[in-house]
Amino acid sequence: MKRRVSVQSLSIAAAASIALATAAVAQQKPAAAPKPAPQAAAPQKPAPSPAALLMAKEIIEMKGASTTFDPLVAGVINHHRNLLIEINPNLSRPLQEVAEKLLQELAPRRAELQQDLARVYASHFTEQELRDALAFYKTPLGRKLVTEEPKAMDSAFRRADEWSRTFAEEVVQRLRSEMQKRGHNLI
Repeated sequence: MKRRVSVQSLSIAAAASIALATAAVAQQKPAAAPKPAPQAAAPQKPAPSPAALLMAKEIIEMKGASTTFDPLVAGVINHHRNLLIEINPNLSRPLQEVAEKLLQELAPRRAELQQDLARVYASHFTEQELRDALAFYKTPLGRKLVTEEPKAMDSAFRRADEWSRTFAEEVVQRLRSEMQKRGHNLI
């Protein structure tokens, strides 16, 4: 069965993995570890200006990245509902009901994440760079880049998948050949 991997699905998977790993780590009791020696604090960058945040948000929306993390809220809720159902199978129905309630109540929290993403994005660029990028994405070439880049990345991932399968076959063949030279027949 051939799976098609898109940039969006990879982004969602990465974000979900980070969120789930963070939640799992937060639930574990930390082992007592020696405190590291204090280090000099790195100079803090100034917070992005409101104008920079607005431009970053607009760029993110133009590029379609604002919807990339939309499934994250539901994904975290459903993942933890499923974990709790595994532990408490007799509570399946009430856990489902609570999860549905949480989905409705917590869906607006997605805006928090989008604001954080805009802040992160804006912190990597100056206001002028954001202004220039925004102007670029409004040009015909910029709009084409926004529409064609995901297609190009999908094609690139498919090609990388094909290449890795061919490469893997070559590696297995070479391993078998080298081991056979050493008197070992691999199954």
